[in-house]
Amino acid sequence: MAHIVILGAGLGGVPMALDMRAKARREDKITVVCDSPTFNFTPSNPWVAVDWRTADQIKVELAPVFRKRNIGFIHARADALDPKNNTIGLSDGQTISYDYLVIATGPELAFDEVDGLGPDGHTVSICTTDHAENARNKWLDFVDDPGPIVVGAVQGASCYGPAYEFAMIMDTDLRKRKIRDRVPMTFVTAEPYIGHLGLGGVGDTKGMLESEMRNRHINWITNARVKKVKAGLMVVEEMGEDGAIRATHELPFKHSMMLPAFRGIKPLMGQEGLVNPRGFVTVDEHQRNKAYPNIFSVGVCIAIAPVGATPVPVGVPKTGFMIESMVRATSQNIRALLDGREPKNQASWNAVCLADFGDGGVAFIASPQIPPRNVNWASQGKWVHLGKIAFEKFFLGKIKRGVAEPLFEKMALDMMGIKKSK
Repeated sequence: MAHIVILGAGLGGVPMALDMRAKARREDKITVVCDSPTFNFTPSNPWVAVDWRTADQIKVELAPVFRKRNIGFIHARADALDPKNNTIGLSDGQTISYDYLVIATGPELAFDEVDGLGPDGHTVSICTTDHAENARNKWLDFVDDPGPIVVGAVQGASCYGPAYEFAMIMDTDLRKRKIRDRVPMTFVTAEPYIGHLGLGGVGDTKGMLESEMRNRHINWITNARVKKVKAGLMVVEEMGEDGAIRATHELPFKHSMMLPAFRGIKPLMGQEGLVNPRGFVTVDEHQRNKAYPNIFSVGVCIAIAPVGATPVPVGVPKTGFMIESMVRATSQNIRALLDGREPKNQASWNAVCLADFGDGGVAFIASPQIPPRNVNWASQGKWVHLGKIAFEKFFLGKIKRGVAEPLFEKMALDMMGIKKSK
């Protein structure tokens, strides 16, 4: 019998547990450790933040799902990891051991790297459902007394789709309330151009997103480095191609959401051979760490080099499809090790995104995620908004039933109108 421990229960951890249960031997024990008792459908956080969803509508209680599939669940925070002795110290005082570990924690949110950023400062966040619920409360106050909005992603951020989504969703909500004319809006991003997305663009995302912003009267600043945030004022340095400051902007706001940079969680930081200097887990083509070959990692917490040099640091996103492919490869590779074979499965690392704008949206597929690509496809229309609503319902339903299924792959193929080759 082997004990397989999965740290984290988000878009990577829950599918990882379900798929691992399907791939593992009957006698193998699987345990999930997470500091939240619920799975939260993170892609719906922007809707929560404008009061289009309640937090409870996008949550699933984890214990019943895992109990149904004979998966252990410990609701606790991982406080210490000892990879040399295969143990994890938990916030409830337990120390658990593992034969194989899958790190799927997601990131720590580095709000502290910009003075005044984040829910404890002067901006809101949609990175977690709890943050989005707090943002909703501030949004409801804001619409009673509207003013300027600043929205976007700071230097070092690696997730840009939600920033674009939230800007457009706020615009849609304000137009529905008939107060959009009272709200100047500025989009601030570390990207070298609108639609870069940390991927060097996909299809014509540059043209599509610039057009959307012009149509919605959203101004933008690219190559932006947020210097500091005060109450009602953001100081932004716009950088030139040579890395020198080209202009300094003082942007007043009454409401602001800025995505932070990410880093690894505290128990991973400084673990030589396991993580890079930012605390992201280094993995080979099989999602396996080279220093500790019984440790695998999936999702946002893995290390991926940026697409290319940019005047302001821009990270690489890890989208749902990409994470799903990591999960499938990892479960197959752990099963191979259980059977005495060497891992050989590799994640496809393709990117699929439905960016909802509240009344339309942009969808793209990048295969592989890092260029040059075999598929470099983007499209837009109201169908993206409707598609994301349907996908939310479908995904949450599958999680509630404890079903492991490649949902993002099916979505990508349906979007492009092609059939998977046999």
